[in-house]
Amino acid sequence: MHDVVELKRYVEVHARGQRIQGYRDILGRIGSDEGDGPGTWVAEWSRAGEDLAREGRPLEASRHFAMARFPYVDGPGRHRALERCAQTLEEWQRERAPELERLDVVLPGGRVRCWSTGLSTTRRLPLVLIMGGIVTVKEQWVPALVRLRRLGLAAVVTEMPGVGENTLPYDAKSWRMLSGILDTVADRARVERTYAMALSFSGHMALRCALDDARLRGVVTVGAPVHDFFTDARWQARVPRITVDTLARLTDGTPRHVLGHMADFALGDEQLAALEIPVHYTASLRDEIIPGSETRRLRDHVRALTLLEHDDVHGAPRHTAETQLWCVRSLLRMEQPRGPRAAVLDLMWRAARARRRLAPRS
Repeated sequence: MHDVVELKRYVEVHARGQRIQGYRDILGRIGSDEGDGPGTWVAEWSRAGEDLAREGRPLEASRHFAMARFPYVDGPGRHRALERCAQTLEEWQRERAPELERLDVVLPGGRVRCWSTGLSTTRRLPLVLIMGGIVTVKEQWVPALVRLRRLGLAAVVTEMPGVGENTLPYDAKSWRMLSGILDTVADRARVERTYAMALSFSGHMALRCALDDARLRGVVTVGAPVHDFFTDARWQARVPRITVDTLARLTDGTPRHVLGHMADFALGDEQLAALEIPVHYTASLRDEIIPGSETRRLRDHVRALTLLEHDDVHGAPRHTAETQLWCVRSLLRMEQPRGPRAAVLDLMWRAARARRRLAPRS
């Protein structure tokens, strides 16, 4: 059972990012995370999802079921929500995006389930890998595949180890999962030109992978831990319980000891200096999960760093639209630096930034 106040606080960035209408009304009906009866986290999000499914709106339903299983499956209620999240997403895909395809990658230790677009043996395109963080299932990102394909890119959406349908364990060697995906699709995409849009903890995985796999040509990330999160005991004592509990679940550890056992995840200064790829990193100045010293470390050691900073908390929930545009703009700047689409996205990002500055604070 999770603290409801924390759940409501940390789900907001995901609800905004998914453009879930009326999410505050749903949160207002929730008073407990105990069980799955009326007024509980699972029940109220799932009820909203089932209503949308009956109305013939499977994509919106899937987004609500993803929130119902947030932050991870810890019982039958959240397990059912995860199943319904996948089922309704597949209904949407069959009806609205038949060009998207399932992709299963079997690796030592488990199976990685993915969605893909643009994979072809006859017209191999540059590849984008998309992953969310420790609380995000792949279904939340699948609609982005449609937009990326229109930009002339192949793409694969998946999950971090231990999240959703990914059965791999999460450990310091989990970055090898990304190389395994590239090996699997090497005959259907230009994997030597691969870019990762990997958010939060998956951003750490992508940065580590880039040190050993030259096929990864750029990383776009938001609020990724780098070094101090994994090594600074004083900071770790402040990390929210929901993050600690989730990491304990993914690593098969205990909340009391999990952070103290993650020091081998840290990327050292020499490793950061060895990165020869562009790294586009979004940081929140009031981030309560990722220490601000991570940004300073990146500035000091990463040669090709582009940094966007928001005066916000973790995930920058007040800056969702501009962050999303900035991420896609960053991808295109890496792959098509002089293309017209990158210029258009730059204008869109600047417009979103201006609108947010002019809007009243919510």
